[in-house]
Amino acid sequence: MTIAAIATASGRGGVAVVRVSGPDAFLVAERLTGTVPKPGRVSLRRLRGGEDGRVIDDAVVLAFRAPHSYTGEDVVEFQCHGGAVTPRRVLEACFAVGARLARRGEFTERALLNGKLDIEQAEAVLDLVDAKTDRAADMALAGLAGQRRQALRALYDEALDLSTTLEHALDVDEGELPSGFADGIARRVAALRDRIGGEIRRAKERQILRDGALVVLAGPPNAGKSSLMNALLGESRVLVSDTPGTTRDTIEAWLDLGGWPVRLVDTAGLRETGDAVEAAGVRRAADEVARADVVIALAPLEVPVAPGAAVVAVHAKCDLGRGEGLNVSAKTGEGLGELAKAVAAALERRAEMDGGDVGGNAAEADVAALTAARQALSEAAVGDPVLAANAVRTAAERLGVRMGATYSADLLENLFSRFCVGK
Repeated sequence: MTIAAIATASGRGGVAVVRVSGPDAFLVAERLTGTVPKPGRVSLRRLRGGEDGRVIDDAVVLAFRAPHSYTGEDVVEFQCHGGAVTPRRVLEACFAVGARLARRGEFTERALLNGKLDIEQAEAVLDLVDAKTDRAADMALAGLAGQRRQALRALYDEALDLSTTLEHALDVDEGELPSGFADGIARRVAALRDRIGGEIRRAKERQILRDGALVVLAGPPNAGKSSLMNALLGESRVLVSDTPGTTRDTIEAWLDLGGWPVRLVDTAGLRETGDAVEAAGVRRAADEVARADVVIALAPLEVPVAPGAAVVAVHAKCDLGRGEGLNVSAKTGEGLGELAKAVAAALERRAEMDGGDVGGNAAEADVAALTAARQALSEAAVGDPVLAANAVRTAAERLGVRMGATYSADLLENLFSRFCVGK
């Protein structure tokens, strides 16, 4: 079936792209333009639609013959004028001649099914679209280039070679093994274990870059939370007042801190209060602190934080006098750079921590396989060649299963439902 969708964001703009993919893509283009598009050529054509063949727009037409396209199918793209009306009319003209509306992520799903992308690359496409910082975009591009798969392949190949070496050693007399054989194996096992640990860390880092880190400003009323949030954002995003309890709800904004995408949240002042509305804000503040990756604490916290969360102690009004923790002034800007570095460093440490959920889909499967392989290598008793061979074989099997992984319909549906319609 031939599908079509608007591939650019809605709203006012100079250009919009309507993408068509499937066996009748060239026929759709012919019906709208009156001519069969030439693959690999860019042409300016007048588009007509409706029963009366009225002019819809003048558009640039690009055509790609299968398999030389994003989806691996015949693809035609109409670059028409932007706005709300023209792209809709072009899309409706495509429907009138046989195309149907694409589902979320269906273009990328077809690319996956046609062998143009693998599952990691499909996820990387979504990561690239959703990237909020340069570092996140670079991570997505690395995934799109297949670097994640290459890294797993290199680890699997080393585990397989090591397993083969140990299996061979079991078949010969111990006296025939070269001098230093056990020490050499021990070094290789340790090196492989460290490389796997590094790949686990990178997977967790990818998850933070993909989803963003939750960073919460917490403390009593009038401690300077809202002023500090405005200073970090570089704009007057939050109302600031000398009256205690001004902030009664959470207020959030996205921020780039050292390349980490951060969801920065200002909260109500933590205190006992008889005001029902303010009390609800205080409870919500405590909930945010309990979920945060990093808490910027403007006073000693009296509410629990999440396991593994970092707490950065800050004195936010150092222009009025020095205090405990990192001295920062929203008024003068002193210490803001150091605070950003402290949060970024806390996120680096969080990516290095063992345990924790790193998200679903292929990323979670990668970490599960890598963690199991590293655990097996940690239990390898190199002094006993039989136990060492068993441990390394287990590690290789864990990585090998991941290299040949198959993906369920539920996993694919979960992935592609997160895409926009035109991708």
